[in-house]
Amino acid sequence: MNSLISLARPEIVTLKPYAHAVWLPSHTRLHANEAPWRPTRDGTRVGLNRYPETQPQALIERLASLYDVSSAQVLATRGADEAIDLLSRIYLRAGVDAILQCSPTFGMYQVAARIQGAEVIEVPLTRARGWGVDVQALLAAWRPGVKLVYLCSPNNPTGNLLDYAALEHICTVLDGKAIVVIDEAYIEWSGAASLARWLGRFQSLAILRTLSKAHALAGARLGALLAAPELIQLAKRVIPPYALSQPTIEAALSALEPTELRVSQTRLQALLVEKDYLRRGLASSPLVEKIWRSDTNFLLIDCSDAERFMNYSIAGGLIVRDLRANCALPRSLRVSVGSRAENDALIACVARS
Repeated sequence: MNSLISLARPEIVTLKPYAHAVWLPSHTRLHANEAPWRPTRDGTRVGLNRYPETQPQALIERLASLYDVSSAQVLATRGADEAIDLLSRIYLRAGVDAILQCSPTFGMYQVAARIQGAEVIEVPLTRARGWGVDVQALLAAWRPGVKLVYLCSPNNPTGNLLDYAALEHICTVLDGKAIVVIDEAYIEWSGAASLARWLGRFQSLAILRTLSKAHALAGARLGALLAAPELIQLAKRVIPPYALSQPTIEAALSALEPTELRVSQTRLQALLVEKDYLRRGLASSPLVEKIWRSDTNFLLIDCSDAERFMNYSIAGGLIVRDLRANCALPRSLRVSVGSRAENDALIACVARS
């Protein structure tokens, strides 16, 4: 049996998905219990009174083109968060299964696992090696009940790409034994190539992508799960019907037009320049001890006095992310790169000791 199927919860494999209304846009819709009029201020192309296409073919094709995979390898989701939730519901049995993650990392992996009643096993990233993944420790921590292995690259909140050879070795050893999930939410900022090209090599590899970051659509909530067609079909059984709203679909289609993609790329490159500017400005603050290498649109900083840094920024009308609750980051804050005016304001706030 295909490992994507054998690793899944048996009840998901045999689940009969909800049968939503047939999608025939050329026909008059009298089959979905919709209102026949549009809301007064409805500015969408199709109309908010109508249920949207469940996995819009035009959107799936554009995402497939953007990520250089086949349409059969794409599921559109409400941000990458929904993809994490779907994977948890497909593969994790309460009190039986577990995930493995490399901490500190994105918090939703463990939240989704704990909601499902699964165990969370943590293998710390190696601070002394720039938050690199300890491959041997990770493989030693794996056991048959570990169904999902999360690797965030570039990692949030540390900001670094994980080593290519390390990821390849993990995928090779665990292929067919666990779903290795590589979260590439920030990959566009790194300049590195996506590992979606490995989907043909590793059967149980899944990739998470999003339009929230580099495409500036955080408010639209549009992400993608990239995986083998068998996994995409399992996820389609679990995802709620009409998960994507019509405004989200139309916003994503607009953002994926060739002209908009060129604009996004120009803005991305400009923000990388701004990141270097912000790095230099923060480095001059007496409150900042270390700024870690970043392959993302944010900076992880270690502070001599994080409390004062936070207070000064808040007093100036700015908010940065406090990471001190994480035992691996007792003096750390995360700063998103803003506009030049926003960055100048932050630099000015923390210039005093």
